[in-house]
Amino acid sequence: MYRERLVGTDVRSESAHRLQQLLLDYHDFRQHKVNHRLLDNTFVIAAWQAERLKSTHLDLYQHPGYHEGLEFLLTDLYAPASMTRRDDNIDRVFPKMVKWLPDQQLEVLAGLVELNLITQQLDLELAELFEERNIPARSVTTEHYCEAYRASQKLEQRKKQVMLVGEVGQKLDRYVRNRTLGWLLSISRTPAEMADLSDLHNFLHRGYSAFRKMDKVDVLIDRLVTREQRVMNNILNGHPQPFTLPGDL
Repeated sequence: MYRERLVGTDVRSESAHRLQQLLLDYHDFRQHKVNHRLLDNTFVIAAWQAERLKSTHLDLYQHPGYHEGLEFLLTDLYAPASMTRRDDNIDRVFPKMVKWLPDQQLEVLAGLVELNLITQQLDLELAELFEERNIPARSVTTEHYCEAYRASQKLEQRKKQVMLVGEVGQKLDRYVRNRTLGWLLSISRTPAEMADLSDLHNFLHRGYSAFRKMDKVDVLIDRLVTREQRVMNNILNGHPQPFTLPGDL
């Protein structure tokens, strides 16, 4: 919808250029996905994987110091079915973002966009692999999932997805420690509502609040990445219980 704004915006820094290209890639993918015959299946798969992640990291998910942060990651960053307006609004305000935001914040946003794009691309590939095997998305089992996973042509992207979780998490943590950001979010609520940007503002505020409340984010991120790398290895090696990990992880 706002592709012309992305293309027509003059960007001067490397961070702004990276964000521009990622937003263009994400915009084009969203247009492809919305017309895809397996669109609804991707939402079912995303929900299945979100529940799997909660189960694998249940101790962290139930931890009072980490729950809100993980809930944000799983419901706001990994909820493609409900974020169309948010994504459109990011495209819409891109010219202002590259004009007013420092490169550090543009890098944070670029990482979030890349992670979301890769995640949705991988979900669509899984939907196609399930269809090839006549597996209904709503009937997927762990065995079905692992079979399709091993047939993926995007294993390098899957490795990158895990690493991006770590990189984005660390950048978000540094970003929210800036007290000025909290003040800016509080005074910008009314202008955001007037500009029809409430959904985008609420997304940013939820992320800020969730990460601001967490201590030792580096410990959380390290465990998430280590565990997901182990899960990936388990799947590729045909482990009978790939999502069950040792207690020390």
